[in-house]
Amino acid sequence: MDEKGSNTHTDAAAMSIVQRGNLKTLEQTLRKQWRLGQNIVLCWSADERGLLVVMVPHYFLGNYCAGDNHDNEEFVRELISGSRRRSRDDMFAISKRLEVAPIFIKLSSPLSDGAAVLNAVEQMICRYGVSYVDSRAVLLFDIVEFSLFTPFEQASQLNSLSYSFNSAYNKLASIGIDIDFARTTTGDGYYVWNKSLGPEANRDLFYFMLLVVADNAVARAASKGNTVPRIRTAYHVGGHYELYQAAGVNPSVFSYIVGDVTIELARMVDTAVAEQILVGEFDTSIVDSNLGSQKVPAPAFVSACNRGLAALAGVQLSGKRLNAMRCQLTEYLDCDATRQIFRLLITDKHGLSRYAHNLQVSLDLEGSRLELGLEQARLNSAMTDTAAPEPRQEAVVPDSALEPAASAEELFDDLAQLLARRRQGGVGEE
Repeated sequence: MDEKGSNTHTDAAAMSIVQRGNLKTLEQTLRKQWRLGQNIVLCWSADERGLLVVMVPHYFLGNYCAGDNHDNEEFVRELISGSRRRSRDDMFAISKRLEVAPIFIKLSSPLSDGAAVLNAVEQMICRYGVSYVDSRAVLLFDIVEFSLFTPFEQASQLNSLSYSFNSAYNKLASIGIDIDFARTTTGDGYYVWNKSLGPEANRDLFYFMLLVVADNAVARAASKGNTVPRIRTAYHVGGHYELYQAAGVNPSVFSYIVGDVTIELARMVDTAVAEQILVGEFDTSIVDSNLGSQKVPAPAFVSACNRGLAALAGVQLSGKRLNAMRCQLTEYLDCDATRQIFRLLITDKHGLSRYAHNLQVSLDLEGSRLELGLEQARLNSAMTDTAAPEPRQEAVVPDSALEPAASAEELFDDLAQLLARRRQGGVGEE
């Protein structure tokens, strides 16, 4: 159906050609103004003759949010979260506040308001900009003692871990759970996240983690030499920025993330031991069939995921049927013989602290029991002084016990280092 509502096949085909031409023109203009990552797009608005976009130098946002101006930081985060499309009035209000003139991009014909075209424009704008996600689950898989192996062994271990990702993806897909996962390497491991957002996406990524760890454990038991890695794993939910680095003269098609969630994961894993699985201290939403959507702390989230593990029964791990899987956070008995959640106080080399939980997983593979994670008996002796066990007394951690979130200026400085640096140029009308 074209903009006038025609239902003819010819009109639809002609519209498709016209809009593809519009998208090509838009891509060429954005690439030119992007200048290998020197500038980034913040938002856009449709115009009867083309598009209006707000574009700024990559360092602009860090400067704009510098100091203690939390209003500016909140404004920027809201601006680059979710859909980038704005009304014409909003565009000029944004431009006025930022003191940046919008750029007009002329198109050969009006842009269609069809979902396919608008989605294509949104994806294009994101590739030439920076995005903020307030809450997303992210995994960190870290290969233990990676630097001690030969280059060939390192390549084999990274390939083995990548295979475990693909294997977990296929197993979930076979039971109707399609996880659109993305990853970026840390050198000796990977950050992994679900491109989708929401309670179900976070739950599915948790299932994905369990299957990856299980596949890795089974593969290690059957392997010889150092071809399959020993890993330590962490799961956390938090905010992050997302960007696309320059690949030649174009932004890459793969995104990178940096922010509170990746920083916390790195610091958690740094103190973990081989085969340990850590779950961060966070609040996130779950969907309950009786209560609907509600926000819960990490232990309640893990419990909700555990109740849904029956859905994984029947998947194959190295030719064996998974009869059942169960997971739980390590517990202890208090003085009243009541079970309480154990939590770890992790202090890094900078003296900054955060809390995490130790996850234990049990699998029944055709009658054979497989235990994953660090068992309670090994927990006290395995953890170093930087990760001391501490009983969980409250569901809410005092603010004084946690590390302050990274400032917007620090995060945007990190982003600026990832973007290509070129001489500064003016941003004008195209």
